[in-house]
Amino acid sequence: MSNETACVMSDRILDNPVNSLMRIKEDLAFELDRFILLWRYQHRVTPFTFWWRLVLKSFVDVMGAAALIVLTAPVMAVVALAVTLDSPGPVLFIQERVGRFGRSFRMYKFRTMRHDAEALTGPVWAQSEDDPRVTRVGRWLRRTHLDELPQLFNVLRGHMSLVGPRPERPCFVSELEAAVPQYDHRLYVRPGMTGLAQIHYRYDQSVEDVKRKLRFDLLYVKRMCLMLDVRILAWTVLVVFTGRGIR
Repeated sequence: MSNETACVMSDRILDNPVNSLMRIKEDLAFELDRFILLWRYQHRVTPFTFWWRLVLKSFVDVMGAAALIVLTAPVMAVVALAVTLDSPGPVLFIQERVGRFGRSFRMYKFRTMRHDAEALTGPVWAQSEDDPRVTRVGRWLRRTHLDELPQLFNVLRGHMSLVGPRPERPCFVSELEAAVPQYDHRLYVRPGMTGLAQIHYRYDQSVEDVKRKLRFDLLYVKRMCLMLDVRILAWTVLVVFTGRGIR
């Protein structure tokens, strides 16, 4: 029997119904362990109530993202044109971030820096508002948070939520998990476009900033519910239009 025939037979054996069911069983057991881990983190909530909250949150995320993509499409078109005219480089900035339970995904944003901003330095913390790497349009986009509108597509794909902790880069997650106790607990939920920590503090510029914001992230994980999401979204609108709440 040839090696090619042996490989085909091996693939068929691996893909038989029994092995498929075993994989499904392992996946379900893994998801159940995740559910129990997150439920234990909640504050006096029954398992069914918590399960319903997760279902409702996922439904609101998908429907809300789809509606906002339609409503903000003209704004995104204008922003894309402004980014193109302001500086050379791609319109979108695509970067790997860490999502729920440590799974990586590609996050989308409108580009706010020069396309070669980290060519010489590599990954660095966010800097002050007068960061020379930030373009003219990019500075306005950051102030209004319009650079984050493409993340609606991440929400639609299930990588992110409308509300949750800020997604961080893999290189920084490894560093922060070693330096900040309980940092990995914020990975129990999907990262969000906005969140309790984001509306109270600026972009992370140091480990100390992360420690201060972590208190809000963990509080959100413990108290996560639809009404809290609605309040955070309302605060976000206030921050975008007035700048209040950002420190």
